[in-house]
Amino acid sequence: MRILITGATGQIGSALLSPLASLGRVLPVARRDLDLGLALSIEPTLDRLNPDLIINPAAYTAVDQAEDEPELAHAINAVAPGVIARWAAVRKVPLIHFSTDYVFDGSRDSPWREQDPTQPLSVYGMSKLEGERRIHSANGPHLIVRTSWVYAARGQNFLRTIARLAAERDALRIVNDQVGAPTSARSIAEAITHLLGVGQSDLARYFATAGRLVHLAAAGETSWHGFASEIVKGLRARGVTLKANAILPIATKDYPTKAVRPRNSRLALDHLAHSFGIVMSDWRESLKLELDELARQTLDGAS
Repeated sequence: MRILITGATGQIGSALLSPLASLGRVLPVARRDLDLGLALSIEPTLDRLNPDLIINPAAYTAVDQAEDEPELAHAINAVAPGVIARWAAVRKVPLIHFSTDYVFDGSRDSPWREQDPTQPLSVYGMSKLEGERRIHSANGPHLIVRTSWVYAARGQNFLRTIARLAAERDALRIVNDQVGAPTSARSIAEAITHLLGVGQSDLARYFATAGRLVHLAAAGETSWHGFASEIVKGLRARGVTLKANAILPIATKDYPTKAVRPRNSRLALDHLAHSFGIVMSDWRESLKLELDELARQTLDGAS
């Protein structure tokens, strides 16, 4: 099986490379190979690579910048997935596409289920939702995977930002009234690999039986403040020297951003367990592995 992975240098894309090698020949595609902002280049690239399975974690993820670049966000997050999905549908090539908790407005207190009404608050969220709609409309074999608060020990993300700021500042002020489940790219890759291993004999039927949409995130919940506190505590426990001696909780209104974030980003995981047999570990457990790797990077760099 020839498995094409877009955004192969991104968090989820790079995490998928090694585990998926056990299932087939992995075709990693970075932006230099396939620019999703250029719709006309997509089909020729897919024709040349001729994959048997497409996994699309590539996306425009600069949430605040998207408010100033709605056309580019729409091109990458909506138009491009639609083009990929139509190419795949004609050839009956299964497609796994990653979406986001930002398709919801965050107004409810309980975790969001797959069938709940969507109402994105930002350009980013709207572009990702439109991408979902275009994939569904193509009506090929597909699975849309919504996830949340993705991070890794490498790349640009909240974990690495907090580690950097904690080394530079005496105090950090972190939002405490937005809740979700920090989800490591590693845990996502492991779940996707398990899912494909079970259903690879007939992915089209496997995806259709599951309704072609699933939420995948770590178990448990915390706020951004709670996440930051756990990061700082964990790095210190691993011998990393940090300057920050206070992590102060603040309200969203005290940290204004261009894009509005959902207050509640928790995703219900029942469908993931019932349809795919995947039970995610608590976010703290997944964080330990990333902290181990980040601490090694930091200490090796300091030596």
